[in-house]
Amino acid sequence: MNVGFIGLGIMGSRMAANLIRSGFRLRVHNRTQEKAHGLAAEWCESPANAARKADVLFTMLSTPEAVQETAFGERGFLPALVEDAVWVDSSTVHPSFSRHMAGECRKRGIHFLDAPVAGSKGPAETGDLVFLVGGDAAVVERCAPLFEAMGKAHRHFGANGAGTSIKMVVNLLLGHAMAGFAEGLALGESLGISRSTLLEVLLGAPVTAPFLQAKRSKVENDAYEADFPLQWMHKDLHLAALTAYEQGLALPGLQAVKEIFAMARRRGLGEKDFSAVCRLLQETRR
Repeated sequence: MNVGFIGLGIMGSRMAANLIRSGFRLRVHNRTQEKAHGLAAEWCESPANAARKADVLFTMLSTPEAVQETAFGERGFLPALVEDAVWVDSSTVHPSFSRHMAGECRKRGIHFLDAPVAGSKGPAETGDLVFLVGGDAAVVERCAPLFEAMGKAHRHFGANGAGTSIKMVVNLLLGHAMAGFAEGLALGESLGISRSTLLEVLLGAPVTAPFLQAKRSKVENDAYEADFPLQWMHKDLHLAALTAYEQGLALPGLQAVKEIFAMARRRGLGEKDFSAVCRLLQETRR
């Protein structure tokens, strides 16, 4: 099976490495070539070249706009895919965008799966991602060996857009939980409780989301090397808000949390881990 892979950032580079370790031959492209250094893959100068011989093409890009440009822009990959090829978009985008891309693929006789992932840098490196998949069941089965090379599970939720829909809900909850925890720390410290005591009491408590255990060292040491950059959490919350608007749904809590992450970006924390909202709220006391 010939595999193309476009997007070699924090997640994509590790996902591609796991495919190579599992014996798949990869043709790869990234906006900056240095991200491909160290990968035993064939470098392609354009998205079109990465797609030209691919049975399956993965994209792992930052925004819907980046996906759109890479697919349809100059030397874009979509016209280069052969009939009956599969495009698997693992980017975090919104459901209506995934459904639109699926429609564009159908016009060309190409199969489309939306398959964003649950997990950040660590699981991407160890092959422990969970793929949240929308699309035709037979196509999902066709791509199962690739999902298994990069993740511990893949779950099929239904037609195109279903995987992206689940990811919207997951990241909405992640954002809420992280911002709520940051506010709890800020309030506790303002009352004279040490950060170490707060972490000891709150982490593992039933009121605290389990994933926050993995953020302990970052928060404790005020060192926020990115596993999941804050700017992308802000983007995902924006896409969740856009989706709620499309659905005619009021989510006032989401709007408030989105603005907390927007404020953190304005304070220069966009490239830090999304847990850096703890630093933002700590700074508001000064």
